[in-house]
Amino acid sequence: MNPMLQTKIEAQVKNNKIMVYMKGTPDMPQCGFSAATVQILRSLGYPFASVNVLEDPEIRQGIKEFSNWPTIPQVYVNGEFIGGCDIIQEMHQRGELGKLLASVHG
Repeated sequence: MNPMLQTKIEAQVKNNKIMVYMKGTPDMPQCGFSAATVQILRSLGYPFASVNVLEDPEIRQGIKEFSNWPTIPQVYVNGEFIGGCDIIQEMHQRGELGKLLASVHG
C-alpha cells in the first residue's frame, strides 16, 4: 500500500473513537450492509465518523489491505478493527457492542 495512504487511514482510525468505512454516507447509505451498520451504531447513540469509500477508490481498496478484510463496511473502535456488518450485528445482539462503545466514550 502507498505509504501516504497508509498514514491517512491510520490517522482517520486513530483520531476517531468510532470510525466507519462505508458505501455512501450515514444519511444516505449506498448498500444494505452499510445501512444496517449505521442503524445499529445510531441505535446505541454514540457519535461516529465515516468515510464514503465510493468517493475515493484509493481508500476503498486501501482499507481492505489495511485491515486484511475484503468487504465494506468496516468498523474501527479506539483504533482497532472490529469487523464488518455481520460481526457488528452479532456483537450488538449479544450486548457486547454497546459495552465496547460505552467503554470508549466513558
